[in-house]
Order: sequence, then structure tokens, then C-alpha cells
Amino acid sequence: MTELQIGLIGLGGVAVVGVIAYNTWQEYQQRKLAEKLLDVPPADVLLGTAAADETLAASADSERAQAFVSSAASESHVVRASSQRIEPVLRFSEETQEPPPAARNPVEAHDAAGPAVVPEFEAGVPRVVDDKDARNGIEPVHLLSPVIDYVAAFEAVEAAPARQILASQRDALSRIRKPIHWIGYNERSREWETVVDDGENEYRRIRVGLQLVDRRGPLDDSDLSNFNIAMHDLGDELMAIAELPPRQAALTAATQLDEFCASVDIQIGINVISGGQVFLGTKLRALAESAGMVIDSEGRFVRCDDEGQVLYVLINQEASGFSVESMKTMSTHGVTFLLDVPCVAHGERVFNQMVDLARRFADVLHGVLVDDNRRPLSEAALEPIRRQVGQYQAMMAVRNLPAGGPLAQRMFS
Repeated sequence: MTELQIGLIGLGGVAVVGVIAYNTWQEYQQRKLAEKLLDVPPADVLLGTAAADETLAASADSERAQAFVSSAASESHVVRASSQRIEPVLRFSEETQEPPPAARNPVEAHDAAGPAVVPEFEAGVPRVVDDKDARNGIEPVHLLSPVIDYVAAFEAVEAAPARQILASQRDALSRIRKPIHWIGYNERSREWETVVDDGENEYRRIRVGLQLVDRRGPLDDSDLSNFNIAMHDLGDELMAIAELPPRQAALTAATQLDEFCASVDIQIGINVISGGQVFLGTKLRALAESAGMVIDSEGRFVRCDDEGQVLYVLINQEASGFSVESMKTMSTHGVTFLLDVPCVAHGERVFNQMVDLARRFADVLHGVLVDDNRRPLSEAALEPIRRQVGQYQAMMAVRNLPAGGPLAQRMFS
């Protein structure tokens, strides 16, 4: 070989050795870096235990803090719920029957023709919904509640005006014998509101409630079937899917709670009859108006609270009702004060007020307080009735249907 060839071979060998050396150095550097990153010094037993205890203590403190926050939030919710005031309302039904034995005693207690409240037929108990919940899209239970309503829920693609919503199935729904309530979510105010026929608002989220029970009795299968068909047709028109609860569960709940309502749906009457002379209309009117009572469209004197809600009424025992025109010339042998127990909050207190006023009438008119059998009423005879009022209203509260509340007002109207 020539000297040139030998020189080229030597240079090639040097280049190969250089490449091998460079690769070896790179591997060494990478290995040192990996060892540095992965090298964890052995933990001291004592230090490790202390660190573990500190971690557990921090975790326990965190859990206690979370529990405190949850407890505080729960207490705050209870305070908000209990602070809400429910105003009393009275709805007097002329269709009365003989009261149950437990409610009779020496006071007239009328069992209405049909009970009026329904329990919730879905899982869980509805809670009170505050303004924040309403703004977050949760339906307020005083407008619609699964306790007393069979609720159809709609989420439409586009908002529809109130008039179109209400007119869509009006003919079909008019054949249903139970009340129907409509609410919609106002996107501007971010609150649920009643949908009214002459309203200008449009709604994409809609709820339609079919009341399960009223004083005529429970919802029947034919009305529920007609409601279901109408709701599906409404969903087709609004391009929305109608979500409906199970039908049989609703019918069963309506029947069961109708029986419960029959046990608390009573009206207590205090009779004032003449001791010989008739009661003149002019004197009756003067006494009633001095007690804050006014004549309503049904021919009764009514006593209302500061919010305009009826507490109790005064009716004529004879055929004719009261009217402004007839009071100057009419006379009667007896009048009756009536308290509608499920429709008035704080029933015992209102009962006491009514009894006091009845005694005043009897004193001024020279009349007598008597029961349905014309037996005089003493304080000892009234006390059991006073306790029964409290017991009936306590039973309603347990069923999440407080007497005088918005749900009771609807059911017993």
C-alpha cells in the first residue's frame, strides 16, 4: 500500500475511536443526571413519623373545617326556611257534611265534601326554595310542587310567547276537572313566574302542573291520560320533549293523601242564637264592622289579617245571606262563626280570637253560645276543640303541608 492509503486508514481509525469515546461520555453524563433526579435520600425513622403525623393532622384539620362549613351552611338553610312567614287563608265551602266523631264534640265541625292535599309521589321531600335557588333555575315550591302537582317539564329549543303556550292545548285541557298551573323561567329576571295569558314574556323552560287533589276528591285516570296526551302535543308544537312522572305512582299518591286530607279538612263553627228577641241586621252590622269584618260577595262577614287573607267568617243561619242593602231591614234568630282549619295558620290563636268575638256578640245581642244540639258552650267544652285544632295542624305540618300555607290554600280552596 502507498503512504496515502496508510494515512487514510489511520485517520479513519482515529475518527471511529473518537465517535466511540464521545458516545461513552454522553452516556456517562445522562446516567449521572438520571441518578441525580431519581436519587431519594433514606428517610429518618423519627423524622418520617413526625412528618406523617403532621400530614394526618393537616388532613384531619381540613376535614373538620369542611364539616364546620357544611354544618354552618345547613344551619343557615334552616334559619332561612324557618324565618319565612306563611299568612293564613280561609276558604269556606258550603258543601259540608257531618264531621268525624273526633272533631265533633260541642262545636260544629264540618267535614268538607272532598279532601284536598296530596303527598309527594317522587323520592325525597321538597325543600323551601329561596330567591337564589329561583335565579339558579330551581322551581319554587309555592308555585308548583311535586307534593300536590303532577308536573310536566319542558326545555324548548326556542323561546315561545306566553299566549302561544297557553293557547296550544286549551281545548284539550278544558275537559280536565282539576286545576292546572303554568310557570315559566324568565331569562331576563332569572326567576320563575306564573305564565299569564296577556303576558308579553317568552319562555324556553316551562313547567305545567296538574293538581292531584282538591275538595272534590283525587285525580282520576281519565284526567291524567288527557293531560299526558295534551303535554306531548304541546311538546311537539314547542319542539321540546315533555318529561312526565310515572302515572300510576301519581294516582296512588293522590288516593292515599285524599284519605289523609279527609281527616284534617274540617270547619269549626261557633253558634250564637237569640235568647228570645231576634237579632236586628243593623246591630249585627255594627258589631261586625267594629271588629273589622266586612261583607264579601258570598253574603258573609269576613275577618281578614293585615295582608288581606281571610281568618274566619260570619254567616246567617237562615237562608238569606248578608248584603249592604238588606242589613237595614233584615233580622235573624242566629248566626255562626266559621273557622276553616286547614286554611288558617296559627289555628289555635285564631280560634281564640273567634271565640272572644262570638262571646261579645252574645253579650251585646243578649244571645247564647251553643253547639249544634243547642247546648250552651262553656270554656270546658271549648278546650278540647282548641286542642284538636292544634293537633290537626300539626299533622299537616308533618306532611309538609302547613296549614294556611300556599299549598294548603290551593288544595282546600
